[in-house]
Amino acid sequence: MPGRPKMAMSSDFLDAFAKLPKPQQRGVRTLISRFNADSTASGLNYERIHAARDPAMRSLRIDQGYRAIVLKPEHGNVHMLLWADKHDDAYTWAERHECRIHAETGALQVYEPQTEPAAAAAPAEAAGPPLAFRNLRDRELARLGVPAAMLAEVRTVRDDAELDAMQSRLPLEAYEALFLYLAGEGYEDLVREREAPQTPVDTRDFAAALARDDSRGRFVVVDDELELEAMLNAPLERWRVFLHPSQRRLVERQWNGPTRVLGAAGTGKTVVAMHRARWLARNLPGRGRILFITFTKNLTADIEHNLGAICKPEESARIEVTNLDRWVTRFLQGRRYEFRIGFGRNREAWQRALDLKSAQLDVPDAFYDDEWEQVVQAHGVTTRDEYLRVSRVGRGARLNRAARVEAWRVFEEYRTQLAERGVKEVDDAYRDAASFLQNDRGALDYVAVIVDEAQDMGAQAYRLVRHILPAGANDLFVVGDGHQRIYGRNKVVLGRCGIDVRGRSRKLRLNYRTTEETRSWAARLLAGRAIDDLDGGLDVDKGITSLTRGPEPC
Repeated sequence: MPGRPKMAMSSDFLDAFAKLPKPQQRGVRTLISRFNADSTASGLNYERIHAARDPAMRSLRIDQGYRAIVLKPEHGNVHMLLWADKHDDAYTWAERHECRIHAETGALQVYEPQTEPAAAAAPAEAAGPPLAFRNLRDRELARLGVPAAMLAEVRTVRDDAELDAMQSRLPLEAYEALFLYLAGEGYEDLVREREAPQTPVDTRDFAAALARDDSRGRFVVVDDELELEAMLNAPLERWRVFLHPSQRRLVERQWNGPTRVLGAAGTGKTVVAMHRARWLARNLPGRGRILFITFTKNLTADIEHNLGAICKPEESARIEVTNLDRWVTRFLQGRRYEFRIGFGRNREAWQRALDLKSAQLDVPDAFYDDEWEQVVQAHGVTTRDEYLRVSRVGRGARLNRAARVEAWRVFEEYRTQLAERGVKEVDDAYRDAASFLQNDRGALDYVAVIVDEAQDMGAQAYRLVRHILPAGANDLFVVGDGHQRIYGRNKVVLGRCGIDVRGRSRKLRLNYRTTEETRSWAARLLAGRAIDDLDGGLDVDKGITSLTRGPEPC
């Protein structure tokens, strides 16, 4: 027996819904309620659209002047809300678009083929740039997600600009794959990343198509009245509902250990981190909590608010959002820590320490400042013997043993001056907190830790994070971008902090926030600079693109 009919909603429909006048938005709510009560009721007024390319296209009456476009497939019991607009505009949209299950990828796609058939592709030897996809056969283009109805048109593309002109009419996954191919990605790598179905695709099974990641990036099946109302109340906040397949594969996965996610500005790193927190709260057994760490307290309230928008109350209750300094302060206070934590340099104590600097070591005061940050604190050095042995690679000025002994007098005095004031710098407090945890591994009930804005945290912070919970499946999920580092001295190598992300490192490449013109302009400002990947390597911004276009920055 077939199940109760369901309504799926496309992201394009939510965009169209947001533009409707308030009375018509109320009409859409009424329409959906009627459908949920009885999908065959005569009051729904299904109307066939005779000029539509897709024979399954129907219209549903919102009121006398407005229509919703729905796909009413011949097989199955899932209906797809695709568009809503004034009567004539809605019909025009339906006549120009198709909604089909792709025979290769199994994804449900909405696309707009040319009204007229594409002209035959010019031979390669003709004048002008060569055809961009001349080395790919039709079957290969199809495996990248290109709809059969648009293969001929795609074959006429010669460069990025011509592909960009087709972007709004292509399915997102097809445009993205073609863009990355033109950017130099290997065809086999692109196909492997898509994780195509291993069995033949039933192009009539819409329920199966909607369960695939590419479809879930554009469609949501409406099962819950409260979730539906939340979507209709904030239709433009697509991040709540729709995740790009590359994002969803990061979120909904059992990772065997620490995971690192890089991504340029606007690629949705924090969105991925929040959805990961929700997924863990829903799927990890027991009552253990998920700790969501940000670097600054300003982000904490925003993330708590946004998690409340996507999580059920019982899920939110499992997620603790805090910035690391606040967490450490509370943790140490609970253990009757006898020091205050100093956030920033204590200038009076530092000057007292500099009074002991040796004239034999002819270096400026700035040398001591940098050496303290980049060597002593970064490596957790606490004794003279440790300082004599620690690596100073990358510091430029060489120090022999005698010079290190003289320099250490300043650093040792600084800590003495702080202790007399009952203060410890935050890196030293991190190290003390890690020692508490090392001696009492059952002190906390966290089952996972998520770190946002990872590029601004230092080595001692990550060593502490590693001690918050034992190593294991789904333990750490770290997101960041070295290009956005605000605190330039905080470069770390995760592997040296006990966080091994080998084989579990991924990168987000689609920018949702800025136009391509603005993104590429900003990227040119950093061209040629070596940006680290948080684990000792370099992060290269290859294959990054924005989904929107706009004017060139002035």
